[in-house]
Amino acid sequence: MRLGLPQWAGTLAVKAAVFITVMCCALAALLGILVHVSVTNQTVGQARELALSRLEDATAAFEAGDALRRGVSVDPPELPDSLRELAVAGERGTMVADHRGRPTMWAAGPADGEHALAVEVDYSQQARTIEGLDRAILWSSGLAIGATLLVGAFAVTRVTRRLHATAQVARRISGGDLDARVDDPRTKDPTRPQDEVAAVAAALDSMASSLQSKLLAEQRFTADVAHELRTPLTGLHAAAELLPAGRPTELVQDRVAALRTLTEDLLEISRLDTGRERSELDTEPLAALAERVVRASGTETEVVVVRDLVVETDRRRLERVLGNLVANAHKHGRGPVSLKVDGPVVTVRDHGDGYPEYLVAHGPQRFRTEGGAKGHGLGLTIALGQAEVLGARLSFANAVDGGAVATLTLR
Repeated sequence: MRLGLPQWAGTLAVKAAVFITVMCCALAALLGILVHVSVTNQTVGQARELALSRLEDATAAFEAGDALRRGVSVDPPELPDSLRELAVAGERGTMVADHRGRPTMWAAGPADGEHALAVEVDYSQQARTIEGLDRAILWSSGLAIGATLLVGAFAVTRVTRRLHATAQVARRISGGDLDARVDDPRTKDPTRPQDEVAAVAAALDSMASSLQSKLLAEQRFTADVAHELRTPLTGLHAAAELLPAGRPTELVQDRVAALRTLTEDLLEISRLDTGRERSELDTEPLAALAERVVRASGTETEVVVVRDLVVETDRRRLERVLGNLVANAHKHGRGPVSLKVDGPVVTVRDHGDGYPEYLVAHGPQRFRTEGGAKGHGLGLTIALGQAEVLGARLSFANAVDGGAVATLTLR
């Protein structure tokens, strides 16, 4: 079972904690080894000097025929073999070995050619000193590693929290919330030191402000153009109705009607862009509403009801969404076209070439079409905007066996 981590504890925090821990352990091990080796060499050196000094005194007493002191003997059985061989060979040496259950420093030298004169010095105190030092090194290293890790983790998590907050704001902006800002206090106070995270936050806020300004300008332009076109179009429509009957008149009236539809679509998009549209909820059987939309479209669209559902929604807006999806399927796809109701999920599918890749990846974009398709790309844009007002989710995909699939999920 994996342990749950806080949202701010991402890969960067984990990597930083591992790096700090490894570096602390390596530094503590290096310092501990250096201190251990230095103190051990010093302790052993002092014990060796003492043992050799006693061996020198014992050798002088042995050669003078005096009685040997306590701790001095010739060829003691406990003397390590390697040290005995060294002494018999005419050399002096020392060695630490266990004797009677405790550490002993041995010093040995030649005596009468084929014997070894040995001196034993109690090494227990020095051994305990080294053991105590090792324990102290381990405890101090553990405390140092723990303290450093806590301080490092605190410093790193402060950075990762700020990065996580910046990432959240970026996701909100990409989701359409252009009012979202990081508002890092370091970017507002020039006297405070600026770090890389503050620079990223300032750049993100600047980008969001610029994007918001451009989008608002585009929305104002769309609304202004639509409003300005409305008055002359009304007059043009009235004038077209007065023209004598004939083919030229039909062409003029058809183009005027198309221009009026485009203008109304632009006005609807401008209202949706303001974000002030509100739905008027009412209960509605979904299957009956779908059949009504298909009848109003005047197209050959199959309605498939897998599971009907009474939904609380804005009937006018839902009809607008489904009507645009059905119209788009017949205009840009190929038959057969079907509208399927399965509980709160409504699917409109055709059997044409499918949606363009940009639309599947990023959603519909106004005034963008591909592959020689006719239209202004506003129908699906309006459907998506109205779905958002309803609180529904509209997604676009291509079927494996061909054709475009639009899925509306009501909440």
